[in-house]
Amino acid sequence: MVQNSLESNVPDEQSSELALACAKKMGSADSFSHSLGIQLSHVDVGKSIMTMQVTANMVNGYNTCHGGVIFSFADTAFAYACNSQNQLAVAVSCNIDFVRPAMIGDTLTATSTMQYQGRRTGVNQTMIINQDDKLIAIFKGNSARLGKTVLNFPSKDSL
Repeated sequence: MVQNSLESNVPDEQSSELALACAKKMGSADSFSHSLGIQLSHVDVGKSIMTMQVTANMVNGYNTCHGGVIFSFADTAFAYACNSQNQLAVAVSCNIDFVRPAMIGDTLTATSTMQYQGRRTGVNQTMIINQDDKLIAIFKGNSARLGKTVLNFPSKDSL
């Protein structure tokens, strides 16, 4: 359950469509996430689900998925969830707990859920699991809203 100091933000079909429009806008300019093969599976108000397959170029010297790749994957899911209400938000702090390694060929799923959203700050938790539903990592992100909207923010092509 999302605690929200703005109680009027109740998910409905229109807000779900808004969340999808925000996700499409963000995705159109996110070349880094595309380079990792991150795909959006679902987005709604305060929630996103993304998938990524671990490839050979993502592993470290121990032949496991590099922690920075897993962090970036979680951060991407976090970004889509905390921007889903068309309020431009950025991370102000994040931390991650790695529970077990991800291996080449694993399909990871990151589910980011808004735990709290105030007028300016928010808190999200992102759980990353593998194809066997084994927990890989837990990510917590704190966001700040910048007083702008996602959909009216200029794209890189218009700058």
